[in-house]
Amino acid sequence: MSDALREAILRGEFLPGERLVEAQLMTRFTASRFTVRSALTDLSAEGLVEVHRNRGAQVRKVSLDEAVEITEVRMVVEGLIAARAAERVQPDQASELDEIGLLMRRAVEAGEYRRYSDLNQRLHALIREIAGHRTADRIVGTLRGQLVRHQFVLSLLPGRPQTSLPQHERIITAIRDGDPKIAEEAMREHIASVIDALRSIDQLGGPA
Repeated sequence: MSDALREAILRGEFLPGERLVEAQLMTRFTASRFTVRSALTDLSAEGLVEVHRNRGAQVRKVSLDEAVEITEVRMVVEGLIAARAAERVQPDQASELDEIGLLMRRAVEAGEYRRYSDLNQRLHALIREIAGHRTADRIVGTLRGQLVRHQFVLSLLPGRPQTSLPQHERIITAIRDGDPKIAEEAMREHIASVIDALRSIDQLGGPA
């Protein structure tokens, strides 16, 4: 139940600030009230949901200031993951990284930015899989979940794919070459540029 509700929130089926009504969740997920409440408690601990006494639960809103702080933590943890991936990468995984990089370039050239965003998520997921660092993977999963709304806005920011594509290509090259130091540097530089992009949304009067 926790996994199913988490995925629904991450897919945008429940919007930030939207109430999560227990009776509706019980029907939708064919679950008992106890199971629903347990799931809401789990997702509250992850920062995806807020549970208020007498007022029920709602999808948690994350301000841009908090989104920047979360992304600063992501920068450190994902740098560690990229370094570990460079130490552990296997030839078939390197080929898969290259394939995703090629598809990302084609998506940018074709102006298919939604596809680019999907490939971006696939790339980061593969890097986490290669790294095999369960604790870091769990932390990043929680942090990314809290940022889902801001990530969607970022994916539509004019010029963002053209900026991030060469950053992703540098990360891919460093991991494929088995260079943990450069891989960590490249990942941290990439996430730092995400922070800059988030701040630019704030200046443009984007979502709070």
